[in-house]
Amino acid sequence: MKTNWLTGLALVGVAFVWGVAFVVMKPALEVEPLWDFIATRFSVAVIIMLLFRPKVVREITGKVATRGSVLGVILMAGFLTQSIGLSLNTAATTGFITGLYVVIVPLLAWFFYRVPIPGRVWAGVILAFIGLGLISFTTVGFNLTQLWVLVGAILFALHYVVLARWSPGLSSYALTIVQLTVATAVAWVGALVDGYQPPPSLSVWLTVIYTGIFATAIAYFVQTWAEARMDASRVAVILTLEVVFAAIVAVAVGQEVLAIKTVVGGALIVVAMFVVEWPARKPKVPPVI
Repeated sequence: MKTNWLTGLALVGVAFVWGVAFVVMKPALEVEPLWDFIATRFSVAVIIMLLFRPKVVREITGKVATRGSVLGVILMAGFLTQSIGLSLNTAATTGFITGLYVVIVPLLAWFFYRVPIPGRVWAGVILAFIGLGLISFTTVGFNLTQLWVLVGAILFALHYVVLARWSPGLSSYALTIVQLTVATAVAWVGALVDGYQPPPSLSVWLTVIYTGIFATAIAYFVQTWAEARMDASRVAVILTLEVVFAAIVAVAVGQEVLAIKTVVGGALIVVAMFVVEWPARKPKVPPVI
């Protein structure tokens, strides 16, 4: 149980880092093309991880290389479709539809691997979904451009589910390196199509460094490590806290105005996390007579 709480707290940290990243990336992406930024960010992540632990290459077995490559392609495909959707829709709508992975994850886990989903996890999923909607949704409606974001949500959910299935028993560090290296290669293809543009200012470089080290290298390593110890549905519920942290930071720096629905939505997501992570009551063992 202690390990479960440690894993949960680590994922809360990831959600916080991603929430901050969402806010600091907004001004950076106004002055640097999206794929150029992502290619630089992921390159920083891979370089830092290799410098920190160069001998990790010895841990890259055939299984790690194969599984990591598939996961890396899924991960970057999610970024690609989400980014196209973001360019065609508002950030609020994009955030809400992307957050649908919290519902899609348990469905995919059951469909592909027949993973049973406990009732309290479904309760957490529903609470997180409602909270996400309160924070992100401002208008009601759907158009075809939002299908890009929906496909991205499905791909991110697929990444969660497959990672949870494939990561146990493998080196988390090596698997993360392979995922990020493949994702970086895909990102560079997109960046080089119309000519790469490096970060144009110190502030953008600082954003690249922050997102590369904390929101990519450390965050995806922690996610890979956590999914070897916790099922994908619980991970997805905890990581919806990213939306809460993003809202808090956005209000703090003046990007957003605090609203009652944001407070209520954030509270529901926090409750959802405690619902899925609260220790289950152990059945009483009858005394031996």
